Amino acid sequence: MNKPEMQPLLFLLFLIIYLMCLSGNLLIIFTVCSDSHLHSPMFFFLCNLSFLEICYVTVTVPKLLAVLIAQNKTISFMQCLIQMYMFMACTDVECYLLTAMAYDRYVAICKPLHYTIIMNKKVCIILAIVSWSFSFLIPVPHFTSISQSSFCSSHKINHFFCDMTALMSLSCSGTYVIETLTYIEGSLLGFSPLILTIISYVYIISAILRIQSAKGRQKAFSTCSSHLTVVLLFYGTSFGVYMRPQTAYSTDLNKLLTVVYITVIPLLNPLIYSLRNKELKETLWKTTRRTIFFQNC
Repeated sequence: MNKPEMQPLLFLLFLIIYLMCLSGNLLIIFTVCSDSHLHSPMFFFLCNLSFLEICYVTVTVPKLLAVLIAQNKTISFMQCLIQMYMFMACTDVECYLLTAMAYDRYVAICKPLHYTIIMNKKVCIILAIVSWSFSFLIPVPHFTSISQSSFCSSHKINHFFCDMTALMSLSCSGTYVIETLTYIEGSLLGFSPLILTIISYVYIISAILRIQSAKGRQKAFSTCSSHLTVVLLFYGTSFGVYMRPQTAYSTDLNKLLTVVYITVIPLLNPLIYSLRNKELKETLWKTTRRTIFFQNC
């Protein structure tokens, strides 16, 4: 931190964002779990996404808060590796959860008569388990390779958390293996969820355009508008952080984009779903009023 006088203000800002992320996503989970009318595949995946957002901010923000407020700005090598691994795993989980949610919207709009048969409880649970378990296996080769690397230059990480690119820049044992792993996994596993999501929305948009009435098209689009907004926000910031050309690379800009990536998105996701989904918005409002009533009793 080049400006120590800004640390208390930044600490307060990130603390507020962190608490808002926790409360917003916990409220969605509590609301969906407590209302039987919301026990549908769409809200099941939304609960998974909200829980993921809590994990996302908890992996990075508490350590950032400790760095901003404390004099000790160190982190052990193992803690750094675990933070990197968890961050990568959470990113992968979000990719696959958003893909599962895109498939759910595809079935709901393109095959509405078979929706309850195709998207039954067993299928939803399998999709969620695969998304979580597979995503936590993907970063294992990166974790293993970096843990065996030698760091003979400065041990100062030019970032606010243990990002893989920041760790690679400190390695003096060569990064060819890690870069190859990143390229292969990014091509095969990273773009696969995006391609599947795009294919789902090609079918969804085609089905919506075939609806005769404007009211019917609006109603159909409203069922997937929240998810589409989250997808665009997630992949837009992801590409801004990791897919920029080297000629346009800037450490300060990268840190700024990453802050947006790991704090603002988890904060916006519950707002997007609650504001754009009428059923969830009404239930959230009832839950909030009921909570306030019991507190005042």
